[in-house]
Amino acid sequence: MITLIAAAAENNALGKNNDLLWHLPNDFKRFKQLTSHHYIIMGRKTFESFPKPLPNRTHVIITRQKNYQHEGCIVVSSLKEAITIAPKDETVYVIGGGEIYQQSIAIADCIELTRVHTTLEADTFFPEIDLTEWKLTFEEFHPKDEKHQYSFTFQTFHKK
Repeated sequence: MITLIAAAAENNALGKNNDLLWHLPNDFKRFKQLTSHHYIIMGRKTFESFPKPLPNRTHVIITRQKNYQHEGCIVVSSLKEAITIAPKDETVYVIGGGEIYQQSIAIADCIELTRVHTTLEADTFFPEIDLTEWKLTFEEFHPKDEKHQYSFTFQTFHKK
């Protein structure tokens, strides 16, 4: 199963200058809970935005750079190659960035989205979710508080 996982603003903004637009500890906890012990597929710039590889996950990095390598990571040149590397009977998480989400939404089975209730300026966006193709199967609202600058809703969509 291919699952896209992201946190996006109301205008689908994901990030700016290769950085997130917010700090939502409960979103990070959910991301860790869902992706731990799974393959995570990402573009090179998304990977390079991390201080170090995320623990307890197999990193698959997509890049056009021919000689790109990173210790402990699998490096491939296409989304198709990334998907063929991952075990067929396991959930594989696509974690970004915008271009990789755009390429993978058509072949995804599930979207785990944290909808951040704000509209921000960005240079990277999540693709529009076409509700004729996707069904919302789970929704959980979280108000803003002392640790969360914005209110947000966890949403799960499954391909119809």
